[in-house]
Amino acid sequence: MTKREAILKTVSRSERPLLVKELMNLLKLHREDRDEVKKLLRRMVREGEIIRLRGRRYGLPQKMDLVSGQFRGHRDGYGFVIPDKIPEEGSPVSDVYIGDRKYHEAMHGDRVVARIERHKGEGRREGSIIRILERAHHQIVGRFESGRDLAYVIPSDRRLIHDICIPLDQVGRAEDGDVVMAEILSYPTKGRGPEGRVVKILGRLEDSEIDTDTVIAAYEISPHFTDAVLAEADQIVESVTENMCEGRMDFRSLPTVTIDGERARDFDDAISIEVQKHGGYCLWVHIADVAHYVKEDSALAREAFSRGTSIYFPDVVVPMFPEKLSNGICSLKPKEDRLTLTAEMHFSAEGLPLSHRLFESVIRSDARMTYTTVHQIVEAKDPAVRAEYTALLPQFDAMHALAVKLRAHRLEKGSIDFDLPEAEIILDAGGETINIIREQRNIAHKIIEEFMLAANETIAEEMTRREVPFLYRIHDQPPKDRIETLNDLLRQFGLITRLGEKVSPKGFSEILKAVEGRPEEHLMHKVVLRSMQQARYAFENHGHFGLASEAYTHFTSPIRRYPDLIVHRLLKSVMNKTLGKREQTHWQKKLPEIALHCSKRERLAVDAEREVIKRKQVKFMTDKVGEQHTGIISGVTAYGFFVQLEAYFVEGLVRMSSLLDDYYIFDEKRHALIGRSHRRAYRLGQSIEVLIAEVDTENWQIDLKLAEGRKLPRRRRGSK
Repeated sequence: MTKREAILKTVSRSERPLLVKELMNLLKLHREDRDEVKKLLRRMVREGEIIRLRGRRYGLPQKMDLVSGQFRGHRDGYGFVIPDKIPEEGSPVSDVYIGDRKYHEAMHGDRVVARIERHKGEGRREGSIIRILERAHHQIVGRFESGRDLAYVIPSDRRLIHDICIPLDQVGRAEDGDVVMAEILSYPTKGRGPEGRVVKILGRLEDSEIDTDTVIAAYEISPHFTDAVLAEADQIVESVTENMCEGRMDFRSLPTVTIDGERARDFDDAISIEVQKHGGYCLWVHIADVAHYVKEDSALAREAFSRGTSIYFPDVVVPMFPEKLSNGICSLKPKEDRLTLTAEMHFSAEGLPLSHRLFESVIRSDARMTYTTVHQIVEAKDPAVRAEYTALLPQFDAMHALAVKLRAHRLEKGSIDFDLPEAEIILDAGGETINIIREQRNIAHKIIEEFMLAANETIAEEMTRREVPFLYRIHDQPPKDRIETLNDLLRQFGLITRLGEKVSPKGFSEILKAVEGRPEEHLMHKVVLRSMQQARYAFENHGHFGLASEAYTHFTSPIRRYPDLIVHRLLKSVMNKTLGKREQTHWQKKLPEIALHCSKRERLAVDAEREVIKRKQVKFMTDKVGEQHTGIISGVTAYGFFVQLEAYFVEGLVRMSSLLDDYYIFDEKRHALIGRSHRRAYRLGQSIEVLIAEVDTENWQIDLKLAEGRKLPRRRRGSK
């Protein structure tokens, strides 16, 4: 039994919260163990396993009806506490609802302790915040407004419901309407709002780059590297020497390509393939050996851990590593030797896995391919493009054939295949948004997806078999309450398919298959996705529900994801037989913290990326007020319904207050607004005509109105 397990067992058996001294006595530990125990207790508090009370006592949160977690506010004043401790599989326990007078001094994003005050059934809970554990914001980004005696910064993130009061001697050169960064000098109390000072002027709302700059500042993302990190990167050699290749498998003579988007600059994966004499396939997935250059506990490694991931905005990338690595020696550029880790995987003629081998390797990519070019070769069969790549045609045709078979087996196994393209922001040379389109996916995307999935699963299975500490990518089974909600929705769409008590990935796949080709197909993909848990990183292997995989990890992107770099370190230790007992103990202590931190950084990156896209979408629509469009109802709430416009791939809100022909009632189970008198209904998935009524760049939303009975205007030439 580990110390963590012993502490949990002891605290759970105690009739009251314990002091550190009492805990150590019960565990029969010595004085020299005190620092280690205190450090472990701090980690367990961060992860939500136990709660630290006033008087420095520790207890189980469930025994005290307390929950620690992150407070996520809403612009209307209420919010939720998202528990640190993820419930056991199948548990109905949900987030904790915090009413508008129950969050007291907390601000959106803070880590807090909430007391449960009401249990409402089906795991729903209400409570109030009783303590702030950790402040999320030290600086706030928002619009500056001056007054006679005081000035204010109105936060750009409206989930931060407190305006920041700025004394006149702390405004600097800020003028009305400037987007500024304010340092918080004092946090809100019961009788007073937060106070701060202006530390930076970011620009004006109309500036093309202000959307990204605002989000980077608001999310406290570091766009630049420190001098120490850059200096360490500058010391790394810029080319691969023959001495560096010693002891590595040499794949430089093997036909190899990278396949990425047109604008990609960091190429961390490359592919080789051969059709075997018996009709089977040998697939090599080569991944940049970033761990060779970035040593554990170096300045580069610490910075990569802090960032957790690269963040991709429409107009800029905030990378995890300096350009010297990400676009230099670790990028698998064509015609240049590069150090890699290679998964060699053998498949039967039918695409079934047979065996695999893993290598530290060296490769030389033959060509840098794009998704568009590969599509033209293998799917469109463009004669001119195929002629240009004659020497590589056998490889591309084999890739296509194997990927189709791998995909078929994956879906047959029950893997859930979501078709959820994102909005693609098209910018001009000056950074202004000129169009918003549906992101296009073709066969080349699917080839890379299947091969990366195969490599990730192969690595996870190998490390699981060896029973060594490892970092998994897990996806837990959906909770029961979400399944019940989804079943209600399926009935509304007339789908016979129903998810039973024993939910399997296959059941979700059948739902998606049942709506294939129907108008609501894309919407149903979104609804099914919402019913699921978030995938996350974990030290324990729970399997990956969405992929119907017993073991899965992230191995294929060490340039842009810190977990992949850790997976590489562990894999190299196993391959080089250096993962002894001491090293395993080291990783057993570190991996839970790494998993939790990287999961949080991933969510922050996703939120930041979505926030920039939303801002650019709203600003793009400012000159389109009055236009009429076709859309589909993508969400229904008590205050109106959301409509996704077909023309621009953006979403707007038809407010309940704009429906003047009746009194409408929100039917939560039917996902509809239904008129009291005439029974007219607006339902999820319904096609509808709307007018763009207002574009609000303060709250970042698009207001729509019904446009029934009006003809669609003739589309302007060149519009899509």
